[in-house]
Amino acid sequence: MLYGIILAVLGEALFTLILGMYTYRLENLPLYVPFGHSIIYAAVFYFSKEPAIKKHKELVIKILFLSMILYSTLWLIFDNDVFGFLCMLGIILIISKKPHTRMFFLIMFFMIVYLELLGTYYQCWYWPEIWFNEITLISSSNPPSGISVFYFGFDIGCLLIYKQLNKIQWKKLRNLQKIKREKI
Repeated sequence: MLYGIILAVLGEALFTLILGMYTYRLENLPLYVPFGHSIIYAAVFYFSKEPAIKKHKELVIKILFLSMILYSTLWLIFDNDVFGFLCMLGIILIISKKPHTRMFFLIMFFMIVYLELLGTYYQCWYWPEIWFNEITLISSSNPPSGISVFYFGFDIGCLLIYKQLNKIQWKKLRNLQKIKREKI
């Protein structure tokens, strides 16, 4: 979680303050945002481990996957959300390459949809009508439908930092996971 806070500060500063990908209401970086990223990460992690979710894993994945495609397609059709749709295609690519991450990332997708809809509705932040407020070929909704793909980058970044700074613990974890898979 601490790595996540550090990574969130860097990522938020880059995407909002430097690149202008989106803008917070006061045109700054609110203090709660980096902490929120880590809390979201933890919430999705624990929710994806719930017994009811694990029991119906394949059904939940199918429902969430189809719902994600439908959600982003409708935003594309009705609000010309090209950016969000392209992000959703990126999500499909990620989870097709790493199928063991499907549950986590699909739950993350809908957690972010919920938070983005709330945050933009209450005008805590807003997204420009075109990508980075500069690239006219790529229109965007406020919020873009598939923006959670950037949270996936956050998740992957946290994992990479952890792996680099905790090599011994990471190796132990991987060995335990290998033993568990062999028993199954």
